[in-house]
Amino acid sequence: MPHLITGGARSGKSRYAEELARQHAGPVCYLATAEVLDPEFARRVERHRAQRPKHWAVAECGRGLAVAIAARDMPGGLLVIDCLGMWLMRFFGAAGLDENEYVVERDALLAALGRLAGEVLLVSNEVGWGVVADDAETRRFVDELGRLNQLVASRCDRVTLVACGLPLALKGGRA
Repeated sequence: MPHLITGGARSGKSRYAEELARQHAGPVCYLATAEVLDPEFARRVERHRAQRPKHWAVAECGRGLAVAIAARDMPGGLLVIDCLGMWLMRFFGAAGLDENEYVVERDALLAALGRLAGEVLLVSNEVGWGVVADDAETRRFVDELGRLNQLVASRCDRVTLVACGLPLALKGGRA
């Protein structure tokens, strides 16, 4: 059963996903998508790691998110994917979006969501609510993440928006 949890920066979406995961009776695997490129971000990642229960499995998934899901999905298990925005960033480089590989991996992710044996919480950013960016690459990222969120939401049983640390159910009942 896929559940998308979305919100803005510092909205509490990761904390909410982790709260739900702590309530899960079975095994939990945290799939980390971020690529750590600077010391400040490394400190953020370390704070997140320190907050998670030690018995959760953790896997770095790189661009191959669908493969990571398939490798760790199991009946009674829960995957926490944090976050789709960071995953999408892995497909952007000096030449912009690596569209061919991204489309293949995105479609594989969407297909994987339809084959789950266990549950999954997908965390993603809502980035399109601010001003329009002044550079083409940022606009492209915002557009692609918005499309990705829509596609993932269409395959999820539940979608929750988190704002100010408060969950609001958008699809599938209670938050």
